[in-house]
Amino acid sequence: MTTTPNTASETVDVLIVGAGPTGLLLAGDLAAQGISVTLVERRPHRTNNMTRAFAVHARTLELLDSRGLADELIRTGTSLTSLRFFGKLSLDLSRLHTRFPFVLITPQYEVEHLLERRARTAGVHFRYETELTSLRQSAEAESVTAEFREADGSRTTLTARYLVGADGMRSPVRHALGLPFPGGSVIRSMVLADVRLTDEPSDILTVSGGGDAFAFVAPFGDGWYRVMGWDRAHQAADSDPVDLDELREICRTAFGTDFGMHEARWISRFHSDERQAPSYRTGRVFLAGDAAHVHSPAGGQGMNTGLQDAANLSWKLAAVLRGHTADPEALLDSYHAERHPVGAMVLRTSGALVRLAMAHTPLQRTVRTVTSKTLTAVRPASDKAIGMVSGISIAYRAPRGAHPLTAKRAPDLSLQEGRLHQLLRDGTFVLVTPDGSAAPASPAPLVHAHWRGDRTTTLLVRPDGYIAWASDHPDPTALRAALGR
Repeated sequence: MTTTPNTASETVDVLIVGAGPTGLLLAGDLAAQGISVTLVERRPHRTNNMTRAFAVHARTLELLDSRGLADELIRTGTSLTSLRFFGKLSLDLSRLHTRFPFVLITPQYEVEHLLERRARTAGVHFRYETELTSLRQSAEAESVTAEFREADGSRTTLTARYLVGADGMRSPVRHALGLPFPGGSVIRSMVLADVRLTDEPSDILTVSGGGDAFAFVAPFGDGWYRVMGWDRAHQAADSDPVDLDELREICRTAFGTDFGMHEARWISRFHSDERQAPSYRTGRVFLAGDAAHVHSPAGGQGMNTGLQDAANLSWKLAAVLRGHTADPEALLDSYHAERHPVGAMVLRTSGALVRLAMAHTPLQRTVRTVTSKTLTAVRPASDKAIGMVSGISIAYRAPRGAHPLTAKRAPDLSLQEGRLHQLLRDGTFVLVTPDGSAAPASPAPLVHAHWRGDRTTTLLVRPDGYIAWASDHPDPTALRAALGR
């Protein structure tokens, strides 16, 4: 006799597939705005997914600050004010104009712990060991229906007004949409391990190498270190055996020492791809994080880019679901329009770094030397590189004729009512006006703040910290129009 698996059904506002950092931030943001959210993850709860992320850059720390999480996260790691590559290239992060002029070195699980706690507190419903098997969209019902298989073999059907795939490089959501993921491997046969070291490296973040090998060492803070290495002379398949002796030899080639490496708690081999989905939105389904873009780990931008995707998308979905925008489709389309170019930029910059590290021929090594010297010695070039890697200089395309500040990141302004990032913690727009100005009527919740000095510029700052509209002169009509949009 054949037993038919049980079938359950559930309806929510937003269904998020993937409980990594991107999905957790997005879910917490939406739930904090009163949106019903279910977060589905195929893995069991608390399973270590062996992620490689260690760097939390300045722009991401600003986003976490506007959620009240940055200071707590900083206590879990170590701040690094400069980045050094190839022994010649040095980027001075202390020049960044931000409350966080550094990169925070902390394991990804620390980020996930904070974001999960926030999401649970906000009311997100978690479903673990639940794997997507199919999805379909209904224009008439204005919904997305997804089918899942539970750990016990039973089937679950979840219906949502919108669905977000934050489910990684092999994204089942992206596959279900039939979207291509063009690109290829940028580097093969990387060896990755968690080990103990007898000799502690002198730098917090140790990166070095020549044309034949390079390696990376970062501390967990509990006596364990994450070590990653690559050897041009040994290009094996991901499935080939790997042992600690191979990683020791790579480190000796790159650093001149293996730091007394011993006691690996796990070790594996992997390859790194450069890929990007052509569209981040298909109807009522969105892609974010590694489901939308993957690239080399050089520069540590992967997790950061995904978190910034989530911050961009969350307030737009909330505005549409709460009826706070006059043109929902245009607002949702702006997610792809703004974030796809950023993903492409990260692919270029991280790809350039890893190709410089892999430089092999005399010409390639000359290019690396010249590039390193230029970025180290020429202030404008160095500032541009620092801004891109940290995310601080990322800006979106402004409408023609807009104020020069429009679509740029707003710094953490010191206002009469407090710091801007503190005022953004309600997840609403912040209107900054000269002292004495009255707050206009707004279709959406709005925090009204005032300059401390005699500045006359009016700024309308989005929940993700970017400037939606600005004017150097009082313009009530234009402000009302901006608030409506």
